[in-house]
Amino acid sequence: MVTLGCARNEVDSEELAGDLDGQGWQLAQPDEADVVVVNTCGFVESAKKDSVDTLLSASDTGAKVVAVGCMAERYGNELAEQLPEADAVLGFDDYDSLAERLDDVLEGRAIEAHRPRDRRTMLPITPVERPAAAAEVAVPGHGWMPSQRSVARRRLDDSPVAAVKLASGCDRRCTFCAIPSFRGSFLSRPPEEVLGEATWLAEHGARELFLVSENSTSYGKDLADPRALEVLLPELAAIDGVRRVRVSYLQPAETRTSLLRTIATTPDVATYFDLSFQHCNEALLRRMRRFGSTGSFLHLIEQIRELAPEAGIRSNFIVGFPGETDGDFDELCEFLTSARLDAVGVFGYSDEDGTEAAGFEGKLAQEVVDERVDRLSELVDELIAQRAEDRVGSSVDVLIERHDSEDCAGRADHQGPEVDGECLVTDPGTVSVGEMLRCEVIATEGVDLVVRPIQGEPASNRSGGQP
Repeated sequence: MVTLGCARNEVDSEELAGDLDGQGWQLAQPDEADVVVVNTCGFVESAKKDSVDTLLSASDTGAKVVAVGCMAERYGNELAEQLPEADAVLGFDDYDSLAERLDDVLEGRAIEAHRPRDRRTMLPITPVERPAAAAEVAVPGHGWMPSQRSVARRRLDDSPVAAVKLASGCDRRCTFCAIPSFRGSFLSRPPEEVLGEATWLAEHGARELFLVSENSTSYGKDLADPRALEVLLPELAAIDGVRRVRVSYLQPAETRTSLLRTIATTPDVATYFDLSFQHCNEALLRRMRRFGSTGSFLHLIEQIRELAPEAGIRSNFIVGFPGETDGDFDELCEFLTSARLDAVGVFGYSDEDGTEAAGFEGKLAQEVVDERVDRLSELVDELIAQRAEDRVGSSVDVLIERHDSEDCAGRADHQGPEVDGECLVTDPGTVSVGEMLRCEVIATEGVDLVVRPIQGEPASNRSGGQP
């Protein structure tokens, strides 16, 4: 099982692995596998290229190759025609019968490639009723009745961090984004089901739960409870074994003050705010069919830092969107200088199949887009390094994620998995992966922090610490 793309794909892969395990299949190393299942990503051009390259590489092993995931769902039979090395290209509707499809592949039976459909015109993708591949999980004492549904998920690594899917799909219609067309409409998972899976993950070694979805601030709106996330977070943090709960992908226009307060003040919920700004110019945001402005975004950041001065704030930005002027770009640079974010992703605009923006006038020349990406990236590198330096002398709680004779490292509250830097621990002493250490920040290496354990001081239950 090879997984590309975001943490939502990682959850899908572990669910598929659990299903397959329950139906007699066994995970194997690539050089020993009969079938390699590649969970593809189809978000941007670079991700599509990585997916194709991985499928080609998998075919070199001599195993059968099956493509699933977003690129397979989005392009289906077109991908199958252009990539005959793949023995099957399957969509999301094939997930509940994947074991049968793999049997077909091994037996050489022809499988019709998935034919893409615009899922915005369909009902949301409902969760699969999974077989009992693991013990049923009960979660007593929570506000919701525990789910009695079996958890059919298999961990694919031994990391102390595990993603938990809050919801699938998206109801927003951003003009640059194709995700709703192949992921479908927004659908919240029932809170009792989330709690049951989170408890199972904690029992299987997870110490940080990373809540993922296309839009976490929409969680509960289809359950007639728009504040469901505010109630769910303390419940998740109270699960035995869980040391940190982290929320990803907050939509600024939907982020309520009460949610900010819950994240900032709930013990063992990371003071981490992954805000999807995309730009700051009000007129350009309207062309993206998004809402906000430089002023409103700075006010939101001010609210967060009043509640939690040590909070980590990250975001992504699109540069070179059709119609972006020199003045719009300068405004973005000034906004980032004022915002003092902890982590920033910079993406150059490119047309995405099936999106409204692909038909917009005012497209910028590619060399202009590339030049702006370079300029903004250089500024961002400087700003986030400065932000890291601001933390020297502060205390942080570090969840240890690797420890060997070479090094010891983990992440603090303000550092999301994989993309936001890490803490390099000096003189760690006797410590285990999954343990939380209270540390002092003594230096920086770019966005990374160099930290030293504070002897005799346990990690707090208000993760992140105070400067």
